[in-house]
Amino acid sequence: MENGLTLDTLKPLARAEITHVDWSVLAPDEAKRLRALGIDEGARIAIAHRGIFIGKDPIALIVGRMTVAVRRNHARAMSVKLV
Repeated sequence: MENGLTLDTLKPLARAEITHVDWSVLAPDEAKRLRALGIDEGARIAIAHRGIFIGKDPIALIVGRMTVAVRRNHARAMSVKLV
């Protein structure tokens, strides 16, 4: 993590680019699904909104023209930079 900013701390609608994903903290099948959805290093993303329950899970993530729900612990494994 180069700048200390992770996807789970990103403010809603702030645009960012994923700079690193710690794939080792994710189960292999979860990592494969995220990559299939385009959630990987270099992806430009934004947070649409967060869940309303304890822990603010899940996080609705905008990737291109898609909105994808990711778990907070998955988002915590992704370093981002603002763009």
